[in-house]
Amino acid sequence: MEPKHVNPKQIVAGGYDRMGERYSAWASHVRQEERAKYTSFLLAKLPVGAEVLELGCGVGLPTTRHLAERFTVTGVDISARQVALARDNVPTATFVQADMTHLHCAPASFDAVAAVYSISHVPRDEQLGLLQKVFTWLRPGGLLVATMGAHAREAAYAEDWLGAPMYWSGFDGATNIRLIAEAGLHLLCAQEETAEEFGKPLTFLWVIAEKPVPSREQA
Repeated sequence: MEPKHVNPKQIVAGGYDRMGERYSAWASHVRQEERAKYTSFLLAKLPVGAEVLELGCGVGLPTTRHLAERFTVTGVDISARQVALARDNVPTATFVQADMTHLHCAPASFDAVAAVYSISHVPRDEQLGLLQKVFTWLRPGGLLVATMGAHAREAAYAEDWLGAPMYWSGFDGATNIRLIAEAGLHLLCAQEETAEEFGKPLTFLWVIAEKPVPSREQA
């Protein structure tokens, strides 16, 4: 049931503030194969020292820590508590507490953007705008690796998700693939991944996309 007069982003920020490290402890036992597979893709494709932006970094474990072993990483999270924990967990990375849809970064400042299980916390009418920002932030040839919805849900709420209220929103997989193209990104891979969460199967769409390199005529 939708809470009245409550900003969904406040629900997300407050929820992860309340969870503290509880989410990280839970996530360390859930969907680890997916996380490892797509993190390994970035580790293999990018040169050492590449600049990577992670949207929805949480406490920095495990994704940020693995990326920071090879890359210059900036992690962003809407939860002040999660960011504080991330700074302790991954001291070599830079962390910013911010709403990712309001984030300001210089154009062409990152070689890759990662968004692992975070875009689904953004109201879906803001997701195309976020992808357009990602396009701007990426350098030509830069990569986006992101988890997106596989099923449409305009707004979903839980009063108690790991001990705190939570909110999700998203489109079906076909719509998300279209949004990737509308943002100007070239889709390299779109793969549905299903795993159990709280005893029930849950499917996400993992996308890998690239910012096209301008041709000589366009340059």
